[in-house]
Amino acid sequence: MLKEGYPAYTTSCAWLGYSDQQLTQLCSTALTEGWTKFKVKVGADLQDDIRRCSLIRKMIGPENSLMIDANQRWDVAEAISYVTKLVEFRPLWIEEPTCPDDILGHAAISKALAPLGIGVATGEQCHNRVMFKQFLQASALQFVQIDSCRVGSVNENLAIMLMAAKFMVPVCPHAGGVGLCELVQHLILFDYISVSASLENRMCEYVDHLHEHFKSPTVIRNAHYMPPKDPGFSSEMFDESVQKHQFPHGEVWRSILEKNRS
Repeated sequence: MLKEGYPAYTTSCAWLGYSDQQLTQLCSTALTEGWTKFKVKVGADLQDDIRRCSLIRKMIGPENSLMIDANQRWDVAEAISYVTKLVEFRPLWIEEPTCPDDILGHAAISKALAPLGIGVATGEQCHNRVMFKQFLQASALQFVQIDSCRVGSVNENLAIMLMAAKFMVPVCPHAGGVGLCELVQHLILFDYISVSASLENRMCEYVDHLHEHFKSPTVIRNAHYMPPKDPGFSSEMFDESVQKHQFPHGEVWRSILEKNRS
């Protein structure tokens, strides 16, 4: 880990609403920086998604990984039908295809997509280890996406990682929000060193924004999380950032509220 780090994937290249030119530019830059795993947001329009996935798959080539994320867009039958039409782009997983509380719905989607070689990834909205236990027991996911803040504590996430190991399901954490990358890097290192000892089908999300507000920001090198060197959970923010964004008297909120009143 100290030498090579933990593999990451990027979500920054293919948000919904990006033009083809922007997708091409961001994807090209990411490839030169060493990224090999790319996630594409889908679900708004099938023909648009086919065009976008085709563009990105051609750019990254057949060897690199492509994942798709619907952010709970569909019902169960719609998810199966929609994702089946994207199979030619060989997505490793479909993330959050339906309501995150619908465990049996995810199980049905997993069963339908398994023959196509497409897994189901979910978990960023799961709020305790019991939900993960039921997802795992029902074979409703093939990639466990823990979130460093959604469940109650570090200990709760450790319990989820242990259950995932028992069911031999890889943990691929959700990250990207304010400080989530900083927090989750500690969990992925624990998973590798103390639980799984494997990097097979394992990766952690990375989004390149808001790290400038933290005293110990995430370090990415060649598309890998590098182990943090500072003590603690890497969650301490600069006082200036905290004061600037405090509600309602911080500079950022005052500006927004004044603009709304004018």
